Amino acid sequence: MTQIKIKRVYEDPELEDGYRVLVDRLWPRGMKKEHLKYDAWERGITPSTELRKWFHENPVGNWEGFSAMYRKELETSEAVQDFLAKIKPYKTVTLLYASKEPVRNHARILQQFLETHLGES
Repeated sequence: MTQIKIKRVYEDPELEDGYRVLVDRLWPRGMKKEHLKYDAWERGITPSTELRKWFHENPVGNWEGFSAMYRKELETSEAVQDFLAKIKPYKTVTLLYASKEPVRNHARILQQFLETHLGES
């Protein structure tokens, strides 16, 4: 089964990262495109613009609501279904995110969602 890891885009790439996927809707601040080592940029599996903006108004207070709403978006997303099929051949997939917050960020929610759904198929 595919192992799903998460990592900040500002951390050095490692061989153990496997297939590296940028999972931010916007390009990471201060990162030149030629410096980021990634295999794919999957904007379609990130939180919607409206949800992302709402969450950033109050990250601590909106975290629970954001988590639930993002999971709902993931459940109904064709892009996520396509992504699940795309990553099945890989032993390791690393989701790259820019947030400074290691716990309250969408990549962690996405990681849990993908692990659950990879296990079901």
